[in-house]
Amino acid sequence: MYPEMLVAPMRAELTNNGFKELKTTDEVVSTLENNEGTTLVVVNSVCGCAAGSARPGVVAAVKGSEKLPNNLVTVFAGMEKEATDKARSYMLPYPPSSPSIALFKNGELVHMIERHHIEGRSAQMIADNLKLAFEEYC
Repeated sequence: MYPEMLVAPMRAELTNNGFKELKTTDEVVSTLENNEGTTLVVVNSVCGCAAGSARPGVVAAVKGSEKLPNNLVTVFAGMEKEATDKARSYMLPYPPSSPSIALFKNGELVHMIERHHIEGRSAQMIADNLKLAFEEYC
């Protein structure tokens, strides 16, 4: 686990933009199994590609899209291990990666952006990818 004072600004980058943190397995289950519509799940991370591309890209997509997921949630890898592991279990067959971004529709995974799709790409590329997914599924 990382010191909370280190990750607080990284959490806030998403929570200040409408994302709800899921810190327990019960919260993850409730969110992913009991919600109709669409849910965007961001597996947050302390790594550079989370800071440089993933979080800014997600925020830009959310702020710049007419169609949005019904639910915006996040788990933090390296902090709430059980909640993160549970969220990742819904993302199978994709292997665990941090950061990553998953879009669910009526509980079914319909769009996935893994770390290797984030590394080396700009925040705008991530935002554009998500906007297209929002248009198709939301």
